[in-house]
Amino acid sequence: MKHVDAKSMSGAEGTGESDVGVDTVSVLDTTLRDGEQSPGFNMTPDQKIQMARALADLNVDVIEAGFAASSPGDFDSMRQIATEIKGPTICSLARASAGDIQASAKALQPAKRSRIHIFLATSPIHREHKLGMTKQQVLDRAYKSVAMAKEMVDEVQFSPEDAGRTELDYLQDVCAAVVEAGADVINIPDTVGYVMPDEMYRTISHLRREVPGIKERTISVHCHNDLGMAVANSLAALQAGARQVDCTINGIGERAGNAAMEEILMALKTRREFFGLDTRVDTTKIFAASNLLGELTQNKVQRNKAIVGENAFAHEAGIHQHGVLNNRETYEIMRPADIGAPDSRLVLGKHSGRHALTDRLRQLGHEPGGMQFDQIFSRFKVLADRREEVGDADLERLVRETAPDNQFGDMYHASDAIKAIY
Repeated sequence: MKHVDAKSMSGAEGTGESDVGVDTVSVLDTTLRDGEQSPGFNMTPDQKIQMARALADLNVDVIEAGFAASSPGDFDSMRQIATEIKGPTICSLARASAGDIQASAKALQPAKRSRIHIFLATSPIHREHKLGMTKQQVLDRAYKSVAMAKEMVDEVQFSPEDAGRTELDYLQDVCAAVVEAGADVINIPDTVGYVMPDEMYRTISHLRREVPGIKERTISVHCHNDLGMAVANSLAALQAGARQVDCTINGIGERAGNAAMEEILMALKTRREFFGLDTRVDTTKIFAASNLLGELTQNKVQRNKAIVGENAFAHEAGIHQHGVLNNRETYEIMRPADIGAPDSRLVLGKHSGRHALTDRLRQLGHEPGGMQFDQIFSRFKVLADRREEVGDADLERLVRETAPDNQFGDMYHASDAIKAIY
């Protein structure tokens, strides 16, 4: 994808330039809707409230709290969230039907600021095999549903479902129709994770250029991760002028998931000069929100997950550990504190070297001399070959066993030390 000069974009028409000289991106979190409806991530009403509080604490702009018409439980949860949660706009998903729109509006009545998010499929395969509707019928229903919702809530967001596989000229027509009907946010969803970043960039650029009045609206993007491109596509859309991003904590969502909020936020923060974009989200609350979601759903993130995984700020390789001990920036492009995570961790394993072992022993209050340290290091390496990680208790034993005043110290070989520890 061609790099876009952030400075040239920061003054783009209709993109909401902030006071600090960069554009502000709105964050719509759909953890409680797209995320919660995926297999294995169901939450009780109380759990949804807990998660909604964490999202409000993060200071996201919009919480998509559910799909009011999908079940009585979703309706009740949304109404409770709309009543209790202050700060973010509260949003309900709705099909382009009067019943869905009315149910959403009713559930959102207590909200200080409310939004209905209407979706209607537009791609050829969806029009033929799911809807059984013509292009004109889809256009008419999109227009009427947006106009109806506009009378009931503060904001209306419209999504042409499966936009990524919709003919570009027809997608343009649909967007023009809903802009005319009064939609506040035009959301472009890559519903099946089919699009590549360069395609996403060209699509958003085309719509901004060709759809009358769209620059006075907010263009949003909602990307799925079927080909692993959700975050890359979201960032490409933002570079092209989109100014809202739909995402979820830990990237949960239908099938392979949605764009991960934490990855998008930290990409924008870490590469701020590249993107020229900012958000209102408090990134220091990311780690807590990620852990809470894992606890509520009993789905812990994988160890090597970007930003919030257990290994995200852990180092085992000796070369890396030596670099980090001298200067964190050798192998860390962001600080754990930026997401509210514990400090970096040097993992003592079979790839660790003398520098990391010396540092950890010093933290434990030990500074063994040359010969003793050589013995400790030798035995540490043998132990590390058998274990995933060598802990502090193991190190304390090695120090005791190699101590000069240990009358049995000289009788131990590395293999004997291992047997004694086990």
